[in-house]
Amino acid sequence: MFTGIVRERGRVVAFDGSRLVVETGTDAEIGDSVAIAGVCLTVAERDDGTLSFDVVAETLDRSTLGGLAAGDEVNVEPALRAGDPLGGHIVQGHVDGVGSLRGSADGLTWFDAPGDVLRYCVEKGSISVDGTSLTVAALDDAGFAVALVPHTLAATTLGTLEPGDNVNLEADVIGKYVERLTMNR
Repeated sequence: MFTGIVRERGRVVAFDGSRLVVETGTDAEIGDSVAIAGVCLTVAERDDGTLSFDVVAETLDRSTLGGLAAGDEVNVEPALRAGDPLGGHIVQGHVDGVGSLRGSADGLTWFDAPGDVLRYCVEKGSISVDGTSLTVAALDDAGFAVALVPHTLAATTLGTLEPGDNVNLEADVIGKYVERLTMNR
């Protein structure tokens, strides 16, 4: 489990389509979970400032990771440990879909999202964008808006996005459980 409070921006060293190597200051052991661009991955190898992860077809199909190349920056968050403050919201690192940056207007940043993600978005609810815990400020038929504070823009990759850039989206898991429980009544 993660909080969506990104701890650092790592840099992709290499990605061959199945093994992702990220330069990071995150201290993790083999077998630990680490969120990379909002995707929960398992550390397969660690070596002097890098962590390596095996990326499977399911992950490539549901996320933006397949488009990563050496030199790209990624948001990095180690898994939450018992006793750590939650800080953000409950993030599983199980990406629901890929959205894209629409642009900014009136102090809000808009993202287009697929309908199967947008259905779980509510105003003042939580959404994870590339692993960053954010609050939905507004909605329309094609997407949602968030207010990005200067710290978030500086500490995450969100400040480097251009309109049309793809992002990993994870809706609040509570909404998914509520839907599932109420549909079986």
